[in-house]
Amino acid sequence: MGNESRPDAPRQGRHTGRVAAWAEARLGTRGPAGTTVMRRIFPDRWAFMLGQIVLHSFLILVVTGIYLSLHFHPSSEGKVYRGGYAPMRGQSVSDAFDSTMHISFDVRGGLLIRQAHHWAALIFVAAMFALVMRVFFTGAFRKPRRLLWVIGLLLLILGMLGGLTGYDLPDDLLSGTGLAVVNGTLLSLPVIGTRLSDFLFGGEFPGHEVVAHFNLLHVVVIPILMAALILACVAWSSRQGQNRQVGAGRSRRKLVALPLRAHAVKSVGFFFLVAGVVFLLAAIAQINPIWEYGPYRVDQVSTGSQPDWYMGVADGLLRAMPGWEVTAWGHTLALDNLVPLAATGALFLALGAYPFVEAWVTDDDSEHHLPDRPRNRPVRTALGAAWLALYAVAFLGAANDLIATHFSLSVDAVTWAVRIGLFAAPAVVFALAKRVALGLQKRDRDKVLHGRETGVVKRLPHGGYVEVHEPLSPRQVRLLTDHEQYLPLTPGRVGSADGPDTRTQRLRAGLSRRLYGPGTQILKPTVPEPEDIAAGGHGP
Repeated sequence: MGNESRPDAPRQGRHTGRVAAWAEARLGTRGPAGTTVMRRIFPDRWAFMLGQIVLHSFLILVVTGIYLSLHFHPSSEGKVYRGGYAPMRGQSVSDAFDSTMHISFDVRGGLLIRQAHHWAALIFVAAMFALVMRVFFTGAFRKPRRLLWVIGLLLLILGMLGGLTGYDLPDDLLSGTGLAVVNGTLLSLPVIGTRLSDFLFGGEFPGHEVVAHFNLLHVVVIPILMAALILACVAWSSRQGQNRQVGAGRSRRKLVALPLRAHAVKSVGFFFLVAGVVFLLAAIAQINPIWEYGPYRVDQVSTGSQPDWYMGVADGLLRAMPGWEVTAWGHTLALDNLVPLAATGALFLALGAYPFVEAWVTDDDSEHHLPDRPRNRPVRTALGAAWLALYAVAFLGAANDLIATHFSLSVDAVTWAVRIGLFAAPAVVFALAKRVALGLQKRDRDKVLHGRETGVVKRLPHGGYVEVHEPLSPRQVRLLTDHEQYLPLTPGRVGSADGPDTRTQRLRAGLSRRLYGPGTQILKPTVPEPEDIAAGGHGP
């Protein structure tokens, strides 16, 4: 028996070693030797500021949310309003609506805190969205930061869900209209839709438990998950180190940054700056005035109602979808709700899966600490621009009724324009962004090979005229050429040289050609080429 067990030991060791290597590469389990908290350094650049806005706005959300929860009553029980807003006295309202009005008109500073909470939520999602886009376009999601990419995307989605559950709590006419849309979307889910709607609303819509359920999600579940993700992100970043930046004194192994004390002082000052902007907006810019909408009634719908901007893509897809239904085996599928829900999920799923697809088709498992310039990845930049174009068209579709009334257009015409734009805009933007990136790459190559245009025209002895070019400095040349260029994979490189090509191998090779094949990038100059130009030679 001892002889039979010997071959398994190395195999088990190999598996254990692979798991340890995976954890070390992505989680930094060992950490820098001898590094203490006080010796850690932090980058000092604009991109790092986006993460700080996310953190500071989350802190403002927590503080203002605790204050609001002391006065808010998450109940749908009816009562007569007798508060400080005279035009609504004597009306039948829910306890949630009454407590929100009490916060707005009777609690000292309540309206300011309530509006600051709402503005902080909008800023949080906006900063998180900008951060995710920056990470995508610069390729900062590559190894060893793929796990950080997943955390960031989950944090963005949780922020959107937190905002959705938050603005539905006051039980006013606007939030009730949004809840009707949520209920219709839930009912469109096959098999579980009806049961999920009954559980969430406590019976047939509008039910009597939705405010309590949403309050639990908004106050407890989502904040705890967001705090856990933020702590994981901070811990992971301090363990692995931040992304480097191309420039003077910077390299793949060298980071120009601030020590902890200097960073802490700047971070505290930046927190007060973000808080000042939030409370300034809360003081001068009214948002969500529920006293203008009134309490929710099932027989009324708020006209011209739009959700917060981050939910505009879902609402726009919902408005653009025709009212199609499919009946099969005695059951009806409401495609007008199910398809937009699936499309919204697919939109974010595609964004989250792209880094792993890119790593698969490039066969690149090395670590990257320098961000890409978007122009040096034309196809990735074009795909990101097309994603944003689709998002923007769907966002505009959420305001089809307002666009129609403000510009004296037909709602059907605006809706059809949105439907066409959902397919045409991404294709046009993809082609345009790719051409712009290739053009910028070609300009960089010409600058490296021929130098910078000086604007000085020189007359030659034979009478011709040429413009004088000034050679770039070594630092500028490095900035324009210090990036990797992948070669497309072939089925032979993907799989076995002797075995037949499988369908997966052909798919991988095809995607690789789409990303880095002919016509997808301009070859950067090799090292001898700039030297030949400086010596009087001629580059291609």
